[in-house]
Amino acid sequence: MPSTPPSRLAFIGLGIMGLPMAGHLLAAGNTLTVHSRTKSKADDLISRGAQWADSPADAAEQSDAVFLCVTDTPDVRQVLLGPAGVVHAARPGLIVIDHSTISPSETRHFAHELSHKQTTLLDAPVSGGDVGAKNATLSIMVGGPEDAFHTIEPLLRLMGKTITHCGPTGAGQLTKLVNQILVAVTNLATSEALTFALKNGLDPQKTITALGGGAAGSWQWNNLAPRMAKGDFAPGFMIDLQQKDLRLVLEAATQSTPPPPATALVHQLFTSAQAAGKGRDGTQALFTVLQHLANPAP
Repeated sequence: MPSTPPSRLAFIGLGIMGLPMAGHLLAAGNTLTVHSRTKSKADDLISRGAQWADSPADAAEQSDAVFLCVTDTPDVRQVLLGPAGVVHAARPGLIVIDHSTISPSETRHFAHELSHKQTTLLDAPVSGGDVGAKNATLSIMVGGPEDAFHTIEPLLRLMGKTITHCGPTGAGQLTKLVNQILVAVTNLATSEALTFALKNGLDPQKTITALGGGAAGSWQWNNLAPRMAKGDFAPGFMIDLQQKDLRLVLEAATQSTPPPPATALVHQLFTSAQAAGKGRDGTQALFTVLQHLANPAP
């Protein structure tokens, strides 16, 4: 039988995703300690009863489960193993849940280091963007020991709708990379299809409506295509972060399979968007690259 989930929690990393996720844990009545590189990001949570910690180690010392959601592998390394990292407060029974999308091989290394203190790491990257984080409808893909997963699962259900234990340590990260292949390549298909529609004089909104409920429908078509058509490139998920994830896909692929060709292509096209100064735009700004290719400047 799974044990009762811990109620003394910490959350490290209060960005677009982490802030609402931490808010759901707090709203459920848990004791929450928070830490972020920018303390002002914690103001709302502190006003609602969360406690501030000056470092990841301080946050872990006050908690029985530590959640983190930061940008990239070096950030997770700093939070977990750095001079003021979680490892310095690690102890038997502590569970760390990493919602970042990072290197699967480095995840295994971090788990090994924490295991010396009998602390368990679950890799639990998420999908669903800022909307999913705000609405607690995220998909959460978890790797790590099954008993720790069952202990933490009730807390994950406060933040997500689809919670899956994918296998041993690193399996959550690998599953997220599969997700990112699907997301990025479908985004390219959406951008290309909408560009083709406009180039041939179709009404974009009618085209989006006509196709959204059929075999061609997808999350990207139904959610990003309308924003592309309106020129709305505000970030739900930034191109710079998508590129980080695609880099992880390509790195992981070299360890097991030949580089996936469609992923390599969309990575290259996103690089063009970054070169045009759109790295901090939403991933739907890939559409601008396809538009430029279809309508090159004279």
